[in-house]
Amino acid sequence: MGDGQKKTELYDASQRPSSLNERILSSMSRRSVAAHPWHDLEIGPGAPQIVNCVVEITKGSKVKYELDKKTGLIKVDRVLYSSVVYPHNYGFIPRTLCEDNDPLDVLILMQEPVVPGCFLRARAIGLMPMIDQGENDDKIIAVCADDPEYRHYTDIKELPPHRLAEIRRFFEDYKKNENKEVAVNDFLPSSSAHQAVQHSIDLYAEYILQSLRR
Repeated sequence: MGDGQKKTELYDASQRPSSLNERILSSMSRRSVAAHPWHDLEIGPGAPQIVNCVVEITKGSKVKYELDKKTGLIKVDRVLYSSVVYPHNYGFIPRTLCEDNDPLDVLILMQEPVVPGCFLRARAIGLMPMIDQGENDDKIIAVCADDPEYRHYTDIKELPPHRLAEIRRFFEDYKKNENKEVAVNDFLPSSSAHQAVQHSIDLYAEYILQSLRR
């Protein structure tokens, strides 16, 4: 048997579909549960100042994506009814919990749009108190901690006033055509944002503790 024939037989044996499928199935069987971005991703050692954030909605998108809490996948909730787009990347902070039983929302200022489902480090620089249909729905305002254009901001008062006006106007308008009322109150400083993050961390920890006791 020549060398060329031996090489061909070795190649064919290693690339047989059945052999490849067995390796894939074996790999899948070793992981019984997929990672959940809300529960399995750590918030990060710099919390509550610098936190990991999972992006649900891309800057410039008119599609409202959101976390499916059961599966951990990012699903399409709806297309916005108004002629507006998200002014910045938008998502949530893992291992946090708010009174509405959702993770804490965060708007992340940075140069580029990023894909839904990825995570990044962000610095909390302010808090936007918001009332959505009579219920508290506060948002953390943050900057990407690894974006050279934005990472130096430490407090929301350092942002241009027009940028804040754009953010306020978006959240005031994006549900109007759904006949849903949203009210945005005055932006609060970084210290309030840090307190809100810490409070949501504590609520999440309490929720996990209660779940373990059941």
